[in-house]
Amino acid sequence: MEIESYEKSGKIVSKVRDDASKLIKDGLAIIDLVEFVESEIIKAGAGIAFPCNVSVNEITAHYTSPLNDENIISGGDLVKLDLGAEIDGYIGDSAVTIISEGDSDLNDDEIAKNENLIEASDLALETAISTIKEGMEIGHIGCEVEKVITELGFVPIRNLSGHSLQQWNLHSGLSIPSVASNDSIKLKEGDVLAIEPFVTDGDGYVDDANSTNIFKFEKIRPFRQTYTKKVLNNIKTNYPHLPFSSRWLTKEFSPNRLNNTLRELSQSMAIYPYHALIEKTGARVAQKEHTIIVEKEGCQITTK
Repeated sequence: MEIESYEKSGKIVSKVRDDASKLIKDGLAIIDLVEFVESEIIKAGAGIAFPCNVSVNEITAHYTSPLNDENIISGGDLVKLDLGAEIDGYIGDSAVTIISEGDSDLNDDEIAKNENLIEASDLALETAISTIKEGMEIGHIGCEVEKVITELGFVPIRNLSGHSLQQWNLHSGLSIPSVASNDSIKLKEGDVLAIEPFVTDGDGYVDDANSTNIFKFEKIRPFRQTYTKKVLNNIKTNYPHLPFSSRWLTKEFSPNRLNNTLRELSQSMAIYPYHALIEKTGARVAQKEHTIIVEKEGCQITTK
């Protein structure tokens, strides 16, 4: 049942990812893309494993639309679409980078660089997947990924990594780097991993951006304000395990007061805030991601 659920969630993610990718073009509102992805996952009979991420150009990860988001995709933008679905808590997690259709101000060299960034992230992911089997050391995977990316003239994002998955757990312990490391932990048959190399021509590090619209429940803590307790109890009831969007809570709570409360809950460590991440030098970033299940002599890709 566990494997079947991973396969089912992966298949849903794959279809929604491919359908949503075709919508990316000049003038598309990011919130429309986010809401399309999330609604299609639900229509397919799955749960949303985390808020749909749409991270554009130098924004590297963890951007999802707040309520009434006015951000628009422009022609030539490098759009990273990252989505996840769950069946009985078993998660499919995948990402793709698309160059937005439409007129842009980019010159030929900039267009070519965008295309090459995407190709590098594709090849890096293929390389990582080709190394994976039972007994493979995690450090070796990162070494091979870094080698491919640097040979193509780019830089991996060093302070982001892939991650292991377990039921109701999006980041369950293992980190899969995109750079060489001395990590000698060996993969086991049945391990489930989200492999996601990020590629840039910048410094290869990300910093927190100002935007924070994704959170995760941590623990119940005491608060004096009834409203604060009500918001936290709602989060614990509806999103006890997986990340959620502040946008989802606006169906029940006033947006202005809610934002202040979420800051209070984050500061008290009742919830964990996922800041949007931005490449340190403002360089563009591409990403590609699949979920895989480790086998004795290779792996199964569930989000292909």
